[in-house]
Amino acid sequence: MTRNIEFSFAKAIFFLVKKLSRVLDLPPENLIKSISAIPISRKEEVADFQLCVDSLLENNNDHSRPDIQVQATRLAEKLKCDTVVSEISTGRGTVNFKINRELLTKTVLQQVINDGSKYGLKSELFSGLPQKKIVIEFSSPNVAKKFHVGHLRSTIIGNFIANLKEALGHQVTRINYLGDWGMQFGLLGSGFQLFGYEEKLQSNPLQHLFEVYVQVNKEAADDKNIAKSAHEFFQRLELGDTQALALWQKFRDLSIEEYVRIYKRLGVHFDEYSGESFYREKSQEVLKLLDSKGLLQKTVKGTAIVDLSGNGDPSSICTVMRSDGTSLYATRDLAAAIDRMDKYNFDTMIYVTDKGQKKHFQQVFQMLQIMGYDWAERCQHVPFGVVQGMKTRRGNVTFLEDVLNEIRSRMLQNMASIKTTKELENPQQTAERVGLAALIIQDFRGLLLSDYQFSWDRVFQSRGDTGVFLQYTHARLHSLEETFGCGYLNDFNTACLQDPQSVSILQHLLRFDEVLCRSSQDLQPRHIVSYLLTLSHLAAMAHKTLLIKDSPPEVAGARLHLFRAVRSVLANGMKLLGITPVCRM
Repeated sequence: MTRNIEFSFAKAIFFLVKKLSRVLDLPPENLIKSISAIPISRKEEVADFQLCVDSLLENNNDHSRPDIQVQATRLAEKLKCDTVVSEISTGRGTVNFKINRELLTKTVLQQVINDGSKYGLKSELFSGLPQKKIVIEFSSPNVAKKFHVGHLRSTIIGNFIANLKEALGHQVTRINYLGDWGMQFGLLGSGFQLFGYEEKLQSNPLQHLFEVYVQVNKEAADDKNIAKSAHEFFQRLELGDTQALALWQKFRDLSIEEYVRIYKRLGVHFDEYSGESFYREKSQEVLKLLDSKGLLQKTVKGTAIVDLSGNGDPSSICTVMRSDGTSLYATRDLAAAIDRMDKYNFDTMIYVTDKGQKKHFQQVFQMLQIMGYDWAERCQHVPFGVVQGMKTRRGNVTFLEDVLNEIRSRMLQNMASIKTTKELENPQQTAERVGLAALIIQDFRGLLLSDYQFSWDRVFQSRGDTGVFLQYTHARLHSLEETFGCGYLNDFNTACLQDPQSVSILQHLLRFDEVLCRSSQDLQPRHIVSYLLTLSHLAAMAHKTLLIKDSPPEVAGARLHLFRAVRSVLANGMKLLGITPVCRM
């Protein structure tokens, strides 16, 4: 086992695995998942890697299960230190390895800088990962209805999943499946003929369509003729009436134009703007297929249903057609799934919607299965909880743009009140980016499935575990590079980074690939959020004591390399979460 400059984190694992493979007489692939980087501790310096003996015994299929601690001690006694591993010890059911400190320093910093945006993604944990075709449906607002907080959550969660999958090398197609069909368009079409204004539609389409929709709903509750004309308008749409379709197309085009502009502010893009309207004809083919397989049943009311239980269980009945023959949400989702498989031949399709739609997707996937589509098992629903309390100063949240404007305005006020805020070329853009980071981090800190209470005050705290703190840390480290970088960023002396604070940062940087791996497995951003917040706190503490100004050039250069590595990994993680790092604030 020889030491060389090209040594890397992946090789550190590889050497440990080879060593353990010989001692335990186990194939290396059985060991790779049992070794992990050890989380940093504020109390004491810990080892760098640990081998979980319990998982080894599982891999070895040893059913006698001897005492784990005894096994750990025996294994540690069989292993020897060398030029790579400087210390071997035991913990609770683990064997711990401390890597040669100078080697650790050189390895981590070189790898972070050389790999750049790919740091952590080139890990052994992702080796042999098959590249897949992945379709992700997210955001999906309803044209003319309230663009509520649920759609905002779907937007940022879906964007995160797409970013992560793309970073891992998968071919990702982002679909915005608009709610652009259904009975609400009957109401909207007839409502616009009664209450709509062309000028208002052109100047602020989303707001005006929403106003018309609210008004016609209110009138329809008292006037049966309006409800009847709405029903007739939707029937005309379903039958392909030219005039009705022209009005609907205008609503849809203007809405998408507005969505594209607003999504751009969020840093979100889509490869395809699809919608329920695309499948109004294909949903009829789905109904014929269900009927041909003997799955379609007519009720006394004239609606068509599918009984997924086979025994009349009401909770397992899915309605797929109205009594007048028009399609429903479930029918159109079936048609969309079939069409996407034909078009993209996907390996995985992910739907990002609130947890209230859990049953809907269970039924859709089940119907695909019984229709004979085995690929239904490749479909996945990622549900999320409800956000409560997100209101603007005007007292409500109507559209996503209201939220973005509120974020920008509050962040501008906060920045103006802080004495350390620098002169900015574009303060509004900075305020929006910092505000979005604040919003995303608050949303992503917990389990996606959990409901949470939104708080504007908590979102914009500059200290603690917030997005503002992340952005501030990134900007401060960028400022260090701007101020001192030219003179120092060449080579560095590893001996200058052996203090406990530097070692803790290096150990934490080692763990980035494991965090990415965990998030890629359960699609939860909280692992990355927690990691970045810890890294920011470590950097903030180190910034106070590991001074660059007035330090000897060799020490200053080494520290600057360390801070540059921290900033690079911070930026990488933030971008995956959908946050644009700022360089000044």
